[in-house]
Amino acid sequence: MNDLRAERLQVMLSPEELAAVDDFRFKHRMPTRAAAVRELLKFGLAAADVDAAAGVKSSSFGVFGRGPEGHTQGDPEGGNEN
Repeated sequence: MNDLRAERLQVMLSPEELAAVDDFRFKHRMPTRAAAVRELLKFGLAAADVDAAAGVKSSSFGVFGRGPEGHTQGDPEGGNEN
């Protein structure tokens, strides 16, 4: 694998998602969040063959459960109090 990283990928995470990444990072003694995310991506790509249908929103692919509007269940800012 080529270690030259010429592309930057920005990802917005919920506090729960970030905590999960950090937990993985510290449990596996990863040096940085970026290294942990690359390792998680490697695991995910190896484990699943995801075929997103046309019209599927990005928010449908969150780490934790989402409500019908794409917001985390019980998120007061999302307006979904279930």
